[in-house]
Amino acid sequence: MSRQTPDPILDIRHVSRTYTISGGLLKPARRVRALQDVSIRLERGQTLGLVGESGCGKSTLASIMLGLNRPDNGEVLINDQPVLSLGRLERSRLIQPVFQDPYSSLNPSFSVFDTLMQPLCIHHLHAGERAQKVLSMLDKVGFPRRLANAYPGELSGGQCQRVAIARALILNPPLLICDEPTSALDVSVQAQVINLLLELKQEFRLSMVFISHNLAVVEHLADKVCVMYQGQVVEQASRQALFAAPGHEYTRKLLSATLLPVSGARV
Repeated sequence: MSRQTPDPILDIRHVSRTYTISGGLLKPARRVRALQDVSIRLERGQTLGLVGESGCGKSTLASIMLGLNRPDNGEVLINDQPVLSLGRLERSRLIQPVFQDPYSSLNPSFSVFDTLMQPLCIHHLHAGERAQKVLSMLDKVGFPRRLANAYPGELSGGQCQRVAIARALILNPPLLICDEPTSALDVSVQAQVINLLLELKQEFRLSMVFISHNLAVVEHLADKVCVMYQGQVVEQASRQALFAAPGHEYTRKLLSATLLPVSGARV
């Protein structure tokens, strides 16, 4: 029996989720199994790469990890606490998302400064510390202070994603869920955001779940990789082991369809 590391930051236990989809006027409703008996553990300070083609269940699993969706069976624990037992404010201090589309994830009527200020006000951080914390966080994500009063519509996609990352980190959560955070960005900007996440992981001692269909990015970022296919985890291993000797046929097909960078190269 393999020995498991005690006290993981994230513990997904036998999670399943099925949706019922209406068939319309003349067709019966049908049931679609999005997740089937998914179990994953993530140790503190590590990054989990969650990969698979569109429709394999990655985003459904992300919404369950965030407590936005309830599984039919199983549970998700963060810091040994069931996610669904936590209040919204308590949960937001433990886990934060970074979504795929940086524009739709930001309120267009809020300036950058107001976007970062809002969670500090909701969580009653001392009023005298809020402005400095916002400006400090903008510095950490490489966002210019001169644009603090700008609105999302006035920013580039890369700038918006830096704001979204800053907002996710402003409460110092130990865990980030990054759902395809670079796929809507230009290639050059993708590299900047990926390297920024690596730097922030070290500075904030973060644990991360990085959801992507891009195996080249996952190889650069992840410590551990889980491969999903049709709602199931078909393989999970360390990054080195999985890319050196994939054990499942589906993983081998994914790798054969992906052009990977030279080992050790910086994105």
